[in-house]
Amino acid sequence: GPGMAHPVRELLVTLLRAAFRRLHDLRAALGAVVLAGAVVAVLAVWAFVALVELVQEGDTQRFDEAALEAIDRLHAPWLDLLMLEVTALGNVGVVFVTAGVAATFLWLTRHRYSAYLLGVSTAGGVLVSFVLKSIFARPRPEVVEWSTHVSTSSFPSGHATAAAVVYLTVGYLVARLQRRRWVRAVTMALAALLVVLIAFSRLALGVHYPSDVAAGMTVGLAWAAFCMTTLESIQRFIMRDAPEERAQEEPSPEDEADELRERVAGREAIAGP
Repeated sequence: GPGMAHPVRELLVTLLRAAFRRLHDLRAALGAVVLAGAVVAVLAVWAFVALVELVQEGDTQRFDEAALEAIDRLHAPWLDLLMLEVTALGNVGVVFVTAGVAATFLWLTRHRYSAYLLGVSTAGGVLVSFVLKSIFARPRPEVVEWSTHVSTSSFPSGHATAAAVVYLTVGYLVARLQRRRWVRAVTMALAALLVVLIAFSRLALGVHYPSDVAAGMTVGLAWAAFCMTTLESIQRFIMRDAPEERAQEEPSPEDEADELRERVAGREAIAGP
């Protein structure tokens, strides 16, 4: 009846206010970084699916073979040696050691969630690569002579996947510790450059098609972006009510004060008496 309208209206208004406040808190907690990571992950997955369709239909084969032949014309003993050194950085053992050393450093410096992320990202990336190789079972290219030994299938490139997962994740975690934007940008650029070099080494050695390494990089990027987004979501949303845990991932006021004093001292030293 009419007597019930007012209480019901108040209840609806209260619920709507709570919903909008919750939405605002969620948006603020997740932030632009999480949104960007989610977008990158979705786009990378979409790119991988599109590439799979092209490869299965044979649309990339002509380009793949022509690219390997063109790269093979650059063949030189010194280039082979260099590419062997570069490609070793994408070996499973090397990426696990790299991730282990970085995770240990993060753990000892009280960035435990970052250490967890790196471990999960590395193990998950290698597992995803192995599963996808087993599913597609694409034969290795026979366009040029191989300059290294391989035993698994070709699509996607395991080296490109592992490199994208580990080095992009490590670069991201290192960049998070930097306060200057240009340092963050340079860190991520160097990590991306290393991934590209490792991917190119697989082409120079003749053991992968370009579509293999492109697929590997997109898979690695998708998985790394998903893991990064998960970390940001945990720290910005779930951990916002746990100051003692958040302190493990954020610089303390004392650290910031020390840095400020060092900057002031440096400027005074430059200015002179």
